[in-house]
Amino acid sequence: MPESIVIVGAGQAASQAADTLRRKGFSGTITLVGEEPWLPYQRPPLSKKYLAGTLERERLLLRPAQFYATHRIEVLLGRRVEEIVRREQRVRLDDGSMLPYDALLIATGCRPRPLGVPGAQLHGVHCLRNIADVERIRAALSPGTRLVIVGGGYIGLELAATARALGVEVTVLELAERVMNRVVCNSVSAFYQAEHLAHGVRIVCNAKVRALEGTAGKVTAVLTEDGTSYPADVVVAGVGVLPAVELASAAGLECDNGVRVDERCRTSDPLIFAAGDCANHPSAHYGRRLRLESVDNAIEQATSAALNMLGIDTVHDKVPWFWSDQYDLKLIIVGISQGHDSVVLRGDPESRAFSACYLRDGELLAIDTINRAQDHMAARKLIAARAHPD
Repeated sequence: MPESIVIVGAGQAASQAADTLRRKGFSGTITLVGEEPWLPYQRPPLSKKYLAGTLERERLLLRPAQFYATHRIEVLLGRRVEEIVRREQRVRLDDGSMLPYDALLIATGCRPRPLGVPGAQLHGVHCLRNIADVERIRAALSPGTRLVIVGGGYIGLELAATARALGVEVTVLELAERVMNRVVCNSVSAFYQAEHLAHGVRIVCNAKVRALEGTAGKVTAVLTEDGTSYPADVVVAGVGVLPAVELASAAGLECDNGVRVDERCRTSDPLIFAAGDCANHPSAHYGRRLRLESVDNAIEQATSAALNMLGIDTVHDKVPWFWSDQYDLKLIIVGISQGHDSVVLRGDPESRAFSACYLRDGELLAIDTINRAQDHMAARKLIAARAHPD
């Protein structure tokens, strides 16, 4: 049984792991180290209610400050772990101080993928990952502001929906031939594109950004490879994220699209675990390795990691699920659809409540439900059971 546990990161996975450790009777020291100045908070509302100004910052917190004090969880905010010194079982902080550990959890999450084009450093160009990002974006938006969003994935489209409600003029530039192309089928993409168009969002697919143009250091337009210039007062890049593995990699831990862990969330060092968006784990259900960016996975994986730290043998192999709120539409995705050979629609998209079922050799792999809670609940059981529904 470890006596001292250090958690690198202060997000959903970190908070969940600390909570699980205390609930299971761990009485040693727990220290969370987070780079941001805020206690662990929810990220999904950032592009929606928090950006819209309808949710206060305090309500983003996963747990109140009193929780950490009551459960003797030390939280070091605005601090960074610079190095994992494995041979000494210590981590070095940015002020040079050292924290000893008997077990270590890496829950460093992800960082936004940079645009990587000329002009990306202009004033008025943003990403959307944390509270500070959203507050900068919100301050720049007002009715009539011309917002160009680069990327038509979850974040880009959620931001577009929120911005339209604020009276902002929105253009979405998507590199692929359809929005949300990596996660949903053609029918669901077409449905969401039509919804955004109906709300006044301009969507341009097959649009590769060449450069951002500016005047006096401030962005004024986005230039695409076909020579089109899209006027912009504000630009937000939503082109995906990269797992934050620099610390783990520098420590010699095995990394490949995330920190590689086994089915018990243990890294190549038996005293070090990883969980959440940064962890790449084997999925027995899908027969391959996965790195998942979702609240559900962060909670489940962090719970499994904490239990295994305490010697409670726990295999992490849950069927993942994700969600996205855009306008009055709730998209819930259960499972992983890659590798499907057929798609079956339940319901009529025109009714604005339908589902897309993904099958392989008759087995239900995944489902996208739009305003169909009953399908979502049924599918979770069917997918976990590897069912072959009629």
